[in-house]
Amino acid sequence: MRSTTSLLLTAATLAAAVPLSACGGGSGGDPDTVKIAYQRSTDNKVRIMDDHLAGIKKQFERAHKGKKLQLVPVQASQADYYAKVQQMMRSPKTAPDVVREDTFLINSDIKAGYLRPLDDKLAGWRDWERFAPTAKAAARGEDGKTYGVPDGTDTRGLWFNKELFAKAGLPADWHPRTWRDVLAAARAVKEKVPGVTPLNVYTGKGPGEAATMQGFAMLLYGTGKDPLYDPAAKKWIAGGKGFRDALEFVRTVYAEKLGPDPSDALDPHVDARVATDWLPSGKLAIALDGNWLGKNWQPSGDKPWPRWTKVLGQAPFPTQDGAAPGAVSLSGGWTWAIGAKSRKADLAWQVIETLQTKENATDWTVRDAQIAVRDDVAAAPEYLSSMPGIRFFTGLVEYTHYRPALPVYPRVSSAIQEAMESVTTGDASVARAARRYDDELRSIAGGDGVTVRER
Repeated sequence: MRSTTSLLLTAATLAAAVPLSACGGGSGGDPDTVKIAYQRSTDNKVRIMDDHLAGIKKQFERAHKGKKLQLVPVQASQADYYAKVQQMMRSPKTAPDVVREDTFLINSDIKAGYLRPLDDKLAGWRDWERFAPTAKAAARGEDGKTYGVPDGTDTRGLWFNKELFAKAGLPADWHPRTWRDVLAAARAVKEKVPGVTPLNVYTGKGPGEAATMQGFAMLLYGTGKDPLYDPAAKKWIAGGKGFRDALEFVRTVYAEKLGPDPSDALDPHVDARVATDWLPSGKLAIALDGNWLGKNWQPSGDKPWPRWTKVLGQAPFPTQDGAAPGAVSLSGGWTWAIGAKSRKADLAWQVIETLQTKENATDWTVRDAQIAVRDDVAAAPEYLSSMPGIRFFTGLVEYTHYRPALPVYPRVSSAIQEAMESVTTGDASVARAARRYDDELRSIAGGDGVTVRER
């Protein structure tokens, strides 16, 4: 998932207000028709998924004589899409057979009874061996069963301006080994290239999930200490040393004026400014960001920038002190799932098999500038030549982590953003911000839902 905030609470609120007629038909009715629900962009010019699925429909109907694949596009923002699809899946009359499901929502939709486990189908599907273990894990429920087939992911790392680096006396093949190296480069830019923002790390409530995922989680999972959640104990982990170290990095960036002015850093649209202004205009030296930025600079993108492949370099974001595996990334992604109320599970699975032939999986991954989750797609020449830097960001999959896909995660994420914002603005010390987070975490998960580790 990219930097868009996933809002389960918003989705739940909206679901009650969305009329069923806006969501298309259900899985009942004609036994020979499979209905597939997916998000259509609110931008009328963007029809990537429509075009891709039009081809899938032709293939499926040609290979399955007498069967029909009915496309059910839900034209909505991401949060509205979540709400509408969840409402559709409540009733057999409106539930789709196949649904495009954000990995972020899998566990909450399982608990709501909306999704069917796919283990019986996957057991006989040889292509499942092609998928990266991390991608498989993202589609797995707390019960250990798998509920979706991933169709791509994203990764995060460091983008840096080689021309600005040259002025600062930094190498064009920069490869920081520790957090200290990242900060040292930012300090060199500040000293030798005045007027340029050395480093952007998303922070605070304005950027939302971008702050949690591209910012805090990249730091926390690089400490080698406690993550956010312990799946074995089924408990959230209070803010220990790794949590405080991650906050201290954020505090340092903004206290030393290595990052944007806090008023800019807390702008809800700061991610667009990074992609379409600060980086292309040479105003930012280092950005901790995602693989998708290059889409903006293509001839068809929001900010065509022909020289970007020569100006920008990429480097993995390092672990805190260089400990193995040496790099860290965060990933999101979407899956194709089967609705629990579908009466055509076998036929629905055949649709997913069609979606996930090597050729079709490659076509989608290239069309949407995704990072491949299948080893055969990752090796395909058309994928490897689809976007400059694609090999680098694909290589980060082996270092990646996924967020805890649990119903309360959006509230936990919001608490993290509040802690980040307080140290960014100087409103609180790291220790105080961490204590506030712990208090909020207990109010979210309950005292029994939180464990305390290393302090």
